[in-house]
Amino acid sequence: MSGQRERIDALFETGTLDREAFAALIDGRDEDSAAYLFEKARIRQQEHFGKQVYLRGLIEFTNYCRNDCYYCGLRRSNRSCDRYRLTREQILDCCRQGYALGFRTFVLQGGEDPHYSDDDLCEIVSAIKADWPDCAVTLSIGEKSRESYQAYYDAGADRYLLRHETATPEHYARLHPPELTLENRIRCLWDLKEIGYQVGAGMMLQAPYQTTEYIVNDLLFLRELQPDMIGVGPFIPHRDTPFRDEPAGDAALTLFLIGVLRLMLPQALIPATTALGTIDPLGREKGILAGANVVMPNLSPVDVRGKYLLYDGKICTGDEAAECRACMQGRIRSVGYETVVGRGDAPRVARKQNR
Repeated sequence: MSGQRERIDALFETGTLDREAFAALIDGRDEDSAAYLFEKARIRQQEHFGKQVYLRGLIEFTNYCRNDCYYCGLRRSNRSCDRYRLTREQILDCCRQGYALGFRTFVLQGGEDPHYSDDDLCEIVSAIKADWPDCAVTLSIGEKSRESYQAYYDAGADRYLLRHETATPEHYARLHPPELTLENRIRCLWDLKEIGYQVGAGMMLQAPYQTTEYIVNDLLFLRELQPDMIGVGPFIPHRDTPFRDEPAGDAALTLFLIGVLRLMLPQALIPATTALGTIDPLGREKGILAGANVVMPNLSPVDVRGKYLLYDGKICTGDEAAECRACMQGRIRSVGYETVVGRGDAPRVARKQNR
């Protein structure tokens, strides 16, 4: 434990380690070192955010996708997927309900669905900003051209989530079909950052073929990118994908990496994800105690919730939006934190807005 404690102390003080120390920290993790890491992560978390946890209202507006990623239940080759699309009016209805429940960020997430043109997406974003100007709009709709990203930003989009999944090219190639490349994924992230978005990246942990070296590559990439948001979650197989028989990841590594990332990027917005709650019934609560500070209850219509299945066993597919909101608030309170009504911008943006 002494070596682990020294590495955690160094990460706490400097925000980084060298490649070998990161690998040793990950491979040497155990209950004692995890507990010490989480203690340090909560110090950094509370320095910047107190005991506040930000709510994001998630609207999964389409489960069509042009891509064929080997791990994803929405992949275009999945003929068993019951496809749906929400109309502009349905999306706005979700926002209307969410606003009444106290949500001030709406996350529009979907597969890469060509049905929605750039003009369609800009119109939806503009309508949300016109009706609820005190709210932030986050998009999570995959790889686009820089011109498309600029158009959404000009229409009023504030944030963009695009997990890089893995920063190792050969690993990326084993998780995706040949037409998808890590090079383009990273190009997208830098384009988003240069345009001015609050940018979210992140990786899938314990995906097939992942090694400690690959995780370290992810950490070093995130250190370079300096994203405002970081999403990490365990790999969970879907029965209608090539990885159907691969073992699921566990909560322990995801929690450990949340703690590491909190020390690396103290001002980052880090969600305790639904995938973490799926793999462990108390996963989201544990995520907050490991350093996370965002939760994303679902605002999608109940009749489509069970159709947006990136992986098997997804939780919270049957609850109404109000039930999700109340449940999440209770869960967060149970570990001594409070959910916050507000946009919850990245600290660098909040500081700029308050000048």
